Amino acid sequence: MKLSAYHSSKIEEIKELFTKTFSDSEGQSEGLVIGNLVHELLTSTANHDFYCFVAAENEQIIGSIIFSRMTFEAEINAFLLSPVAISTSHQQKGIGQKLINFGLNTLKENGVELAFTYGDPNFYAKVGFSQITEKVVKAPLKLTYPEGWLAQSLLSDEIEAIMGNSYCVEAFNKPEIW
Repeated sequence: MKLSAYHSSKIEEIKELFTKTFSDSEGQSEGLVIGNLVHELLTSTANHDFYCFVAAENEQIIGSIIFSRMTFEAEINAFLLSPVAISTSHQQKGIGQKLINFGLNTLKENGVELAFTYGDPNFYAKVGFSQITEKVVKAPLKLTYPEGWLAQSLLSDEIEAIMGNSYCVEAFNKPEIW
């Protein structure tokens, strides 16, 4: 298995991976929502505002993750990990964890201070994320599942409170996603 940054020629393949994976687990309508979100992230977000990584086997993409910039009123270099997709036939093999760790290490090498995600605390704890409250860091939009608001410092063991509002890239600026 090879882990790497994505190549823009693979946008449609990545979109299909997310669409199929989320359709398999959450239903076709959710698969389409996530596939379209991924396409929008990769085609309308400025290159310096996102990272996309892939896991490939025999030249076929079997997993992908996307980090997009979060901004704050304070000067903080932070990214949001979402979404994550591992091909249904390749799940439960540690690929997601390896891909996330690869991405987090790349972010750290590029001076990113904090990584956030919004999802299953049990899964993301395996790659160093901890639950936080909005008293520590306010989410960009209203959370429907506050227990899933998670963060990880890439500089230390602690996450210091950040006062004020946070903002996400335009593709995520939709209440129905949160």
